[in-house]
Amino acid sequence: MAQDTPGKGPLSEEELQELVSSSDAGARNPAGAVGTFLAIVAVVWSVFQVLLASPISNLVLPGAVINNDRSIHLAFGLFLAFMAYPALKSSPRHYIPIQDWIMGVLGAFIAMYGFFFYEKIVKSGGLADDTDKWFALLGLLLLFEGARRALGPAMAIIATIFLLYVFFGASPWVPDVIRWKGASLQKAMSHMWITSEGVFGIALGVSTKFVFLFVLFGALLDKAGAGNYFIKMAFGALGHLKGGPAKAAVVGSAATGLISGSSIANVVTTGTFTIPLMKRVGFSSEKAGAVEVASSVNGQIMPPVMGAAAFLMVEYVGISYVEVITHAFLPAAISYVALVYIVHLEAVKTNMPTLGDRAVSMGKTIGGMALFFVGFALLCYGVQYPVKAIIALMPGASGLTLSALVVAAYVALLWLAAGTDDLVPDDPNAEVVELPVVSEIYRAGLYYLLPIIVLVYFLMIEQKSPGLSAFWATTLLFVILLTQKPLKAIFRGQTNMTETFMNGVADLWQGLIDGARNMIGIALATATAGVIVGTVTLTGVGQVMADLVEFLSGGNLILMLVMVGLLSLILGMGLPTTANYIVVSSLMAGVVVELGAQSGLIVPLIAVHLFVFYFGIMADVTPPVGLASFAAAAVSGGDAIKTGFVAFFYSLRTVALPFVFIFNTDLLLIDVGWAQGILVAITATIAILVFTAGTMGWFLTKNRIYESVVLILIAFALFRPDFFMNRIQPPYQQIEPTTLVERLDTAPTGRELRVVVSGPDFDTGEPKETTMLLTVGPETSGQERLDALGLIVMEEDGIAKLDEPMFGTPASGDLGSFDFYGDEPVQLAIVQVPADQMPKELVFIPALILLGLLAFLQRARASRQGDPA
Repeated sequence: MAQDTPGKGPLSEEELQELVSSSDAGARNPAGAVGTFLAIVAVVWSVFQVLLASPISNLVLPGAVINNDRSIHLAFGLFLAFMAYPALKSSPRHYIPIQDWIMGVLGAFIAMYGFFFYEKIVKSGGLADDTDKWFALLGLLLLFEGARRALGPAMAIIATIFLLYVFFGASPWVPDVIRWKGASLQKAMSHMWITSEGVFGIALGVSTKFVFLFVLFGALLDKAGAGNYFIKMAFGALGHLKGGPAKAAVVGSAATGLISGSSIANVVTTGTFTIPLMKRVGFSSEKAGAVEVASSVNGQIMPPVMGAAAFLMVEYVGISYVEVITHAFLPAAISYVALVYIVHLEAVKTNMPTLGDRAVSMGKTIGGMALFFVGFALLCYGVQYPVKAIIALMPGASGLTLSALVVAAYVALLWLAAGTDDLVPDDPNAEVVELPVVSEIYRAGLYYLLPIIVLVYFLMIEQKSPGLSAFWATTLLFVILLTQKPLKAIFRGQTNMTETFMNGVADLWQGLIDGARNMIGIALATATAGVIVGTVTLTGVGQVMADLVEFLSGGNLILMLVMVGLLSLILGMGLPTTANYIVVSSLMAGVVVELGAQSGLIVPLIAVHLFVFYFGIMADVTPPVGLASFAAAAVSGGDAIKTGFVAFFYSLRTVALPFVFIFNTDLLLIDVGWAQGILVAITATIAILVFTAGTMGWFLTKNRIYESVVLILIAFALFRPDFFMNRIQPPYQQIEPTTLVERLDTAPTGRELRVVVSGPDFDTGEPKETTMLLTVGPETSGQERLDALGLIVMEEDGIAKLDEPMFGTPASGDLGSFDFYGDEPVQLAIVQVPADQMPKELVFIPALILLGLLAFLQRARASRQGDPA
């Protein structure tokens, strides 16, 4: 049995709850009238956000309130931050000092400054006057202090540095490469606080319209008992296997991560049960903590919530929510598959014992789980057909009919649940661990799936806005919380109806409070990150970051991506998922797009944003900050730094996947049909398992070094078959740039051509190149197609020179950094058209044959050595 690190021990349950509350919901919880008042404020915030997302918001809320919803959202967040989060560790926990009351009320007032003085700001055109600028500066200082309390010092420090750069960017002590002209206090405050370019920008808007409802949905679902149900189901299905507690931790954390925006809360919520059981079967404190960290942090990349980053991507990338989660799903899913395989290999390598005395084959378990998930997905998809039939039959009363059917389904499932005992959390430290039996407990929580089905249906099938979808799912949870206990009492023949109903009211009340308190940090994170976004738009520092990365990488594409990944990791240290994504995407996404184009790599914007997002969230894992690793070490009693390093090793697939989908966007299911998508999913799953076997040093038995190398090579071939096929048959054929118009004349609509444009840089005058992907339009002639793209080509002395493209055309954005009026011309240097190429999937055949050969050799060796399988 693994031993705790000497001198350390796991924290008590009370200390763990203090850890979660201090990081996610605030450590201060005053009693009496003050506590009741703060609870009412939190509930009012939740109710306001629900009304704001409802279809009747325009009827129940004044127009001025709807127009200033971001200000009101931040006012609630700031006020509750100063109430819930003490200033220092030594600050009182049971009462609120007078200075916190002053800062909380003042912060809320300044957050709503635009609401109170709307007419004056409109008349000034959004330009701050002498009074406005001082209120705005005070507002920023209070925001930074609130963020420091709620999120830790990292966010406030980063935002302060960026704000100082706005004011002092012209100082001589600022390096030339990042120096800019600077801004006056009036201009900076107008940009940061008065307009929607800074604090009240897109990020806070997404927090207001979408994120709150999903956080509230998660809080209510957990309060209803779904979290415990998911964990019990995971342990019932997987706990009896070798390394079962670790496998159950992965699945349980995945289920929790679907509805959680916090990796720390996920670690502590599931880890208090899973980590002691992992240690019981032989995992060390650090490895047990690392499994929980890797599982919980992975929850932040898992649709539909993705730590709230999914909703921000909709705004930043400019694609629909359905597209975002479609592109993000496969990498997240195979990442979890790999993590289950990692803990399986850890268990096999040391021949760990199993928990309980049930003997169930792993094949049946995996088959049963796969059948459940496929069935659930088909149910979510198939429900649209009866819904459409009902709408067609009774268009006037369809809404009422469908609501009645959902309620009927809920009552039926609740009747089923009433036939079994209510689930209570198990004690992982009990002398005898009795694993739940899935066939006995599954009925107890089937009705928890209804709100998730409603959410998925509105998001994916109806394609309603995330806010409206979450509203309907949350409304159903209101019904569930209020009625589940009384209805169970009726079905069980009990008579304590009033008591059970009041228990339901208390659960709903507490769920509304939990949702609001969990949102404090996210509201302040998105507002504070707005300062960083505002600095980027005001100063143009994003271009400076591109220059810096280009200088450090020497123009090498792979090194450039590594540099961007490392910078995203550093920028994300100590930040919650939402703020993390805003910061890294604002600063680094443009760098990948620009430098990739210069190196001939055309990457869809969603791939770039997922790339920086994956590396940003790894900051929760990696020392020296690694907040999730510290939380896991607090549960396990292990060493936090060692836990972080082990968790990073377990998360290598999360580091490798972004590089894969940057070069092979099929993994993101971009422009992929159903048949090809299924093939990509199968081969990607095999590839991630093979990569895991290679990096863990164990396939069917312990790998020899060359076998690990071969396994990683096979994984690479499965992930990037185009790398090998492009060397057998080049994908593009080069043509003379001067013949571009003739080629466009005969090219079929939708065909893609690659052109490399070279010329002097507008800022430096230095020669540069960029690669563009031209999609042939429906126009009839080559010249018309060229005009539609915005390219103005003039042939002189055998050179295809370019004139400045028309503003607003596709080419104007790609070529905006070139100097079209310098001595050296901007020209088409290279034009490439697609060449005939064999299907890249043919590379899978030799890769899989090599894998089969390696498996045959290892199985023969394992049988001779008697290795555990």
